[in-house]
Amino acid sequence: MRILLIGAGGTLGGAVRRALAERGHEVIGVGRSGGDLIADVTDPEAVTRLYAQAGPLDAVAVAAGEGVFRPLGELTADDVVTTFRGKVLGQLDLVRQGARHVAPNGSFTLVSGILGEQPVPASAAAAAANGAVEAFVRAAALELPPQRINAVSPTVVEESLPLYGPFFPGIEPAPVARVATAYVRSIEGAQTGLTYRVW
Repeated sequence: MRILLIGAGGTLGGAVRRALAERGHEVIGVGRSGGDLIADVTDPEAVTRLYAQAGPLDAVAVAAGEGVFRPLGELTADDVVTTFRGKVLGQLDLVRQGARHVAPNGSFTLVSGILGEQPVPASAAAAAANGAVEAFVRAAALELPPQRINAVSPTVVEESLPLYGPFFPGIEPAPVARVATAYVRSIEGAQTGLTYRVW
């Protein structure tokens, strides 16, 4: 398959890229500042240009998303907008525009996260964003067939504990390679409208 992978340069994206390449897929990595293609997918016009550059695709997968972590009493409207733009709106637009560029039997794999169901202090915006992504997946699955759409909801990965561990007190991490297997399942499988939880 020919797969467009958003966030291929990150910890999770790198693991997903390796897992897919090992299975013989052609992976086109996308990042904001580096990769096979460069795009800020929070900008709808950049998404349009990205699909024009990428050419025919069998799948689109997302392994990146930004969110603001701040106590609820300090959370601003801009923080919420930033989180939804970084985690939700870009992914929705990748699907909205991508449905015209992905093969009829192709798929989309989005990313949510454990905070949608197991929030921690200061995660209100991120938790809401994760829930929104999963709700979108369920709704889009009704309209996309024969194309498929799923989400992967990872816990914090072991390799990112030095950076993100303090935000996830008491939450068990998982090896990033195990999270990558959920992407393989979504892309190569037959199911749609699901969230694969790797906790």
